[in-house]
Amino acid sequence: MAIRQLSIMVLSLVGTSVGTIGMAEPVTYNIDPSHTFPAFEADHWGGLSVWRGKINRSSGTVVLDKEAGTGSVEVEMDMSSIDFGHDGMNERTLVDIIHVDQFPTATYTGMLVDFQDGAPTAVEGTLTLHGVSQPVNLQINKFQCQPHFRHMREVCGADASATINRADFGVDYDLENGFFPEVHLLITIEAQIPPEE
Repeated sequence: MAIRQLSIMVLSLVGTSVGTIGMAEPVTYNIDPSHTFPAFEADHWGGLSVWRGKINRSSGTVVLDKEAGTGSVEVEMDMSSIDFGHDGMNERTLVDIIHVDQFPTATYTGMLVDFQDGAPTAVEGTLTLHGVSQPVNLQINKFQCQPHFRHMREVCGADASATINRADFGVDYDLENGFFPEVHLLITIEAQIPPEE
């Protein structure tokens, strides 16, 4: 009887250990600023043309638990790094449109949702721009993780998009002259597990 009870106890401990080992922990990835560029498309003169720009400097983290189907993202964008590829447009945007002296950064925080096969397909979050916070949900068009070919630490990449109304954030420059308020966000991001210290 004692041998049978001991066997049950050992099997129970082994089962608990295996279950614990098999449980995935959330993993934190640091956003790679050299491979992450939030971009956008904005109207010029009521549909005359489309201006495209990007934010050259951003930072943040992504937390991902593939097994649990949960995660989060936090990004801070340096608004002084906006780049249209046109110096005059850059200066006008920084000074007259987004008032970078008062609002030097924009942030986005959200929860990764609607996981399929361990990968999120959307983000439910909040964008803070021009001192105003509004809900903005992103559609994740592609999400992929793999070992980095140089150091073999896991890196994840995503392509996401959304459309916002800039007037909702108090960015109403030239709307009275027929400019459209819709801005399309096109976000490319890569984030990787940091090296062990």
